[in-house]
Amino acid sequence: MLVRFISSETGEILMFAEAARSLLQVLGKETKAKGAFLPDEMLAAAHTLREAVSRAEAPPQEDEVDADGRKKEPVVALGQRAWPLIDMLERTAKGGRKANIVWEAPAAF
Repeated sequence: MLVRFISSETGEILMFAEAARSLLQVLGKETKAKGAFLPDEMLAAAHTLREAVSRAEAPPQEDEVDADGRKKEPVVALGQRAWPLIDMLERTAKGGRKANIVWEAPAAF
């Protein structure tokens, strides 16, 4: 399932529900089919995500192999998933009192 983040000040972001859920949970938001960030929440949310990314970053690892000797696929880090939303939150916050970000999904995720 895809979750669409829509900003009054920037473009849209599409994320798989799993990625959106992990980011919204870091922010204490419920993963309902529809939700919003209010102007007063945006900069604090961006800051919280930046801190979560800093804590989660690990040094790059050499190519790993699984038990069968096959190369493991690289894991997409929290930072790679979070930066588009951090940017949207920070840029939209500059839009003033009427700026907004909403998300939409076909169902709760």
